[in-house]
Amino acid sequence: MTSIRKAYIIRLVARCVVFILCVLLFVLRPGEFELLESGNFFSRFSVLHLLWAVWVCDMIAQLVPVRGKVPLGSQKLFRQRFRPIREKINYQALRQYVVSTTKAAYHVMLLWIALLTVIGILYYNGILSNAVLFLISVTFYVCDLICVLIWCPFRLILKNRCCTTCRIFNWDHLMMFTPMIFIKGFYSRSLLLMAFVVWLIWELCVLLYPERFWEYSNVALRCSECTDKLCTQYCQKLRG
Repeated sequence: MTSIRKAYIIRLVARCVVFILCVLLFVLRPGEFELLESGNFFSRFSVLHLLWAVWVCDMIAQLVPVRGKVPLGSQKLFRQRFRPIREKINYQALRQYVVSTTKAAYHVMLLWIALLTVIGILYYNGILSNAVLFLISVTFYVCDLICVLIWCPFRLILKNRCCTTCRIFNWDHLMMFTPMIFIKGFYSRSLLLMAFVVWLIWELCVLLYPERFWEYSNVALRCSECTDKLCTQYCQKLRG
């Protein structure tokens, strides 16, 4: 087991603990969630500030090139993680790959928007509260690593081999925080703004540097070169 996989298992356990603590907070101290309301972020300290800081640090880690501590799937947009093939890149095949994966990615986005629409309808009809929207985001926070370590339903649409080659790897925070889009306050708006910046930089890099995202132009993305081993289904070469 690689150090990154061990770290991710520990992170998954930690996120499950965070989820349990947030549920307990919701039951025992619901007043803590007043922090989410407009203007309350700077009024007093809450344990939710700590989670906000963790999320901000996670997103900053996606914006800077880091070797060894962050999976290649999240870092492949950077020049430092690009290892070009020795032969000439087939740019026609690269373009077809980018077009097909981008179409699949935006099918995922449409499904996510549909889910958010349902959440929004429930929220504006008074069925869901700000605190519940926050708990939904924390649930997605846990599900994010379940997708990485155990099983990812998005692979059914994206048809990607693993997280290393995933077209939407750095969409995670944007998808995580979008349930809070209906909350008017600094807490939610600041997280959503930063998540949007991370998403935008990722999408611009796909547009400007597509060769970094394809295993037939970037050797580092191939199974035989994998050092993260986050997925549970390794290629035959790695099994041998």
